[in-house]
Amino acid sequence: MKTATLLLILLSPLSSLAQVAGIHRMPAIQTKVEEVSKDSLESYLEDLVSFGTRHSLSPDQDSRGIEAARQYVLKKFQSYEHASNGRLTAAIDYFTVAANGRRVLEDTRMGNVMATLKGTDPEDDRIFIVSGHIDSRVSDIMNAEDDAPGANDDGSGVVALIEMVRILSRKDFPATIIFVAVSGEEQGLIGAAHLARRAREENWNLVAMINNDMIGNSASSGTDIRDNTKLRVFSEGVPLLETEQMASLRRSTNAENDSKSRQLARYIKEIGERYVDQLEIKLLYRNDRFLRGGDHTPFSREGFTAVRLCEMNENYYQQHQDLRTEEGIQYGDLIEHIDYEYLRKNTAVNLAVLANLATAPSVPESVGLDISGLSNSTLLRWEAPEYGTAKGYYVLMRETSSAMWERKFYTEEMELELPYSKDNYFFAVQAVGEGGAESLAVFPRPVR
Repeated sequence: MKTATLLLILLSPLSSLAQVAGIHRMPAIQTKVEEVSKDSLESYLEDLVSFGTRHSLSPDQDSRGIEAARQYVLKKFQSYEHASNGRLTAAIDYFTVAANGRRVLEDTRMGNVMATLKGTDPEDDRIFIVSGHIDSRVSDIMNAEDDAPGANDDGSGVVALIEMVRILSRKDFPATIIFVAVSGEEQGLIGAAHLARRAREENWNLVAMINNDMIGNSASSGTDIRDNTKLRVFSEGVPLLETEQMASLRRSTNAENDSKSRQLARYIKEIGERYVDQLEIKLLYRNDRFLRGGDHTPFSREGFTAVRLCEMNENYYQQHQDLRTEEGIQYGDLIEHIDYEYLRKNTAVNLAVLANLATAPSVPESVGLDISGLSNSTLLRWEAPEYGTAKGYYVLMRETSSAMWERKFYTEEMELELPYSKDNYFFAVQAVGEGGAESLAVFPRPVR
């Protein structure tokens, strides 16, 4: 068996000596990241809030309401089809929601606006989804008449999608990316649930789903914190859909903090901070905010890998509020509260992550940690990815109490033995493509 030297150390506390962390940005992706424009985001958002309300139950009108907003987003997506050389197609996936006596009082047509950037490799059926919700609301969840600008919740997520489509539609990726502005989030995650069921029923090879919900506000209510240098990523630990076999393996390997969603969250932090300056991505170890949910949750319930990106400090004076001023406080989700530099950085994180994932080979297969004998060394073995070509592999290592992977060992073999005990550290393996793009990490299974 062969070993490899330590190639890269990332923020490692494993040594008392000072370490230098290497940052390698792929030029093709860095160029795309730098194209994200505050002016473009502001222009899209001004258009989006001009529809007055985007309540899911608002009546169809030419220039007001959610259907008018859906048509606007569809036209923006379609405007980039030509530059994609036929790879980008946009459409609205309409469906009927039956009255439920709660947040939908009569049968209602809803629709998700989808832009699909088809992968260039006909053998690669991987799909990556990025979403934001197009609907908005005021204080009364059933009020479909009053103005509900929804600039941040979730106009910010929708305009991030438009900007990503504008930039990424001009680049080829082996795998497919779907950008989707879902409807019905405020009425109970309806559009996301529809899409998640569709993905399951149609057997999509959906590798990862990233939900952007409120990524444009940097000022909190109550505490008066103003900070546009932090972004939260929420991820489930124990999967919402977990079989008894999965639970048994998780318990035996102490993998409560190593679900696929947690690996995606770590990946977003590493790649996002690598490509976007002056931004720290905070890992939140819960599926969503306390007792709350988002459009990633239906995907988690269907067994997919899904996370939520959200601003660090929420402003409850602006969220789900009637437009008004009381005791000197302005209430309502108005466009003047948006921090466009913050929105630019958060959009750039999404773009960098998706570009890396869709460029990289798929994950290594059959990743195993050898348990055939007791040893103070750790031996890992794996097989080549199903899609794409791996130039090499990183074996990742971290202390059991650490949130992030701390060391990366590079090898071009299919196994690696490290002089570190599996009793004291966690390990994972990721594939590396020719250009340096890395796959998601795979937590190993015990093998003999």
